[in-house]
Amino acid sequence: MTFSDFMFGVFPYMCIIIAIVATTWRYVTDKFSYSSLSSQFLENRKLFWGSITWHYGILGILTAHLVGFLIPSSILWWNMEPLRLYILETTGFVLGLMALVGLILLIIRRFSSSRLKVATSNMDKILYISLFTQVLTGVLTAIFYRWGSSWYSGFAVPYLWSIFELRPDVTLVNNLPLTVQIHILNAFFLLFLLPFTRLVHILSVPIKYIWRPHQVVRWNRRKQILGPF
Repeated sequence: MTFSDFMFGVFPYMCIIIAIVATTWRYVTDKFSYSSLSSQFLENRKLFWGSITWHYGILGILTAHLVGFLIPSSILWWNMEPLRLYILETTGFVLGLMALVGLILLIIRRFSSSRLKVATSNMDKILYISLFTQVLTGVLTAIFYRWGSSWYSGFAVPYLWSIFELRPDVTLVNNLPLTVQIHILNAFFLLFLLPFTRLVHILSVPIKYIWRPHQVVRWNRRKQILGPF
């Protein structure tokens, strides 16, 4: 077994298994820890700009990756028209920059405040490094290796499907640029970190609020009793 076979054929399964087992164990033993441990009450204003740009950027990027993963042939069809390809690539690049800027603001905020440093664990530091690596390699890929949406659909997606089908085909990623390989491996490492860090809060997103019936809020005010003048 070569180093590439281990990293792209064995390492992903190690991360997936550990993530599933540890996440389940954490939920069973301490379900109330599914939180990002918000520090909003410490510095609300500084948090706002970093959080907004980070979340909008990363959610857009994750959505694009998911669409490409589910319907890669449609992405390749879309990219057959140059104008559509430029629009897709530009949109992805802008979202990546938003995520990068937002993450940098959040990191600066966290490590420039003595109060926030106290609430930052070693696992938080590892998580920030991994997130920064993931976003940075994604942006660098968009800058130096153009038309990423096409080769993502043509090479990365088939590799990911081969992982889920339990027949990993490492030949699909062996010849990809080093930056892209780091991006892929770090994604699995983030999955490994999921149950051990505040990243686990993504599993507690209140999706049920989308279809929950509207709440009726009533205000009950006491009538003011006016005494004699």
